[in-house]
Amino acid sequence: MKLSPIRTLALMGAALALCGAALAQTVPDQSTPENPLNIPANLQVFGKRDPNVRKPTAIVNDAVITGTDVEHRMALIIAANELKLNAEEREALRVQILSQLVDETLQLQEARAADIKINPAEVDSGFTRVAARFQRPVGEMRTYLRSIGSSERSLRRQIEAEISWRRFLQRRMVPVNISDAEVQSILKRLETQKGTSEFHIKEIYLTATPEREQQVLSEARALMEEIKTGKRRFEDIALARSEASTRGVGGDLGWVKPGTLPEGLAQAASEMEPNQLAGPIEVPGGYSLIYLVDKRQLMMADIRDTKLNLRQLSIAFPPDITEAEASNRVAAFSKAIQQIKGCGDSAKVASALGAEVVDNASIRVRDLPPQLQNILLKMQVGESTPPFGSKAEGVRTLIMCGRDEPTAGGLPSAEQIRNSVEDQAMNLRADHKLRDLRRDAVIEYR
Repeated sequence: MKLSPIRTLALMGAALALCGAALAQTVPDQSTPENPLNIPANLQVFGKRDPNVRKPTAIVNDAVITGTDVEHRMALIIAANELKLNAEEREALRVQILSQLVDETLQLQEARAADIKINPAEVDSGFTRVAARFQRPVGEMRTYLRSIGSSERSLRRQIEAEISWRRFLQRRMVPVNISDAEVQSILKRLETQKGTSEFHIKEIYLTATPEREQQVLSEARALMEEIKTGKRRFEDIALARSEASTRGVGGDLGWVKPGTLPEGLAQAASEMEPNQLAGPIEVPGGYSLIYLVDKRQLMMADIRDTKLNLRQLSIAFPPDITEAEASNRVAAFSKAIQQIKGCGDSAKVASALGAEVVDNASIRVRDLPPQLQNILLKMQVGESTPPFGSKAEGVRTLIMCGRDEPTAGGLPSAEQIRNSVEDQAMNLRADHKLRDLRRDAVIEYR
């Protein structure tokens, strides 16, 4: 659950090597609301599950998911998110992908059982939209998928499953009706929350028993150093090491209020700026590393919501250029852009430099790289940033052609609240339906 900071507790059992026949102990009934399965505290595990044995193929109600299906989906996710995973992280991702493919199979089967048919043109349209998000024509997208070890078939299967499941829910789920009294109650609550802070946080949580506290603390410090030095991404470490329920989404807690966080995390978050790291922070049961993605005050204007009209000038370097030649070109580029007198003058300078010109008429400051945000917020219309980039990617500058200051956010309308609550209720029903499908499915792993 992406928005929940509540951690899951894993029930750990030590596998015992059995010498000869063993007798299971008789344990008294311990069924409680916290232990509904009546699992004894002093359990004994008979047999051993070898973690090195991976079963890449699943048969879901007679539909086969192959290891190739898993690898193709993994390749797309790794490329789309530019992940750099070690062997342990790849294995964790593989488990998640197989689970996702099982869910997709169940959704497709349920939709087909309800006689829901998807026109191939709808899948084509979805494929075109995905290609556009990758900034590629459809034909080039097919080539790109093959080049990264994925396939067009894998992406089309995902698109078809999403369309089928959405249509199934629209046809079979009874609409949720929210009363006017409920809407007004939500509006009043929002009024009282205006101006309160929220934080978008990612967390890596490591449990620490008293016996292992110093070891875990050392591990947390080592992980922190790997993130700071750029050796590994925060999200990749969260996927591999975090023991929180948000592990599967790279440690993302989503937007949270300080009161929902442990005291140490709330205090750290309140003192941090976006794109900062903090930790290790002692919390109940262990230590946490946190990354502040963003912060905001509810229904208040935020300077980083300023919309900018930017013009980018960029020059590329040939692959065989030397460091000295690249430095000379950067120096010439830097000198030239200092002479730019606003966007109206930039075309002449770009022509003299042989630079490519790209415009973006409306981009929020918060959507730009952190290194540029503070620079741009202090610039006036007509000014340009210092050169930035690399030898491989080329060097560029941004010229500010205009800016629109943010306005204070007001309360959402009653209709917006109604739609939001109804959507949440429908999503919850959809989750319950998928849970039932998983429970009733016949799934075999080979």
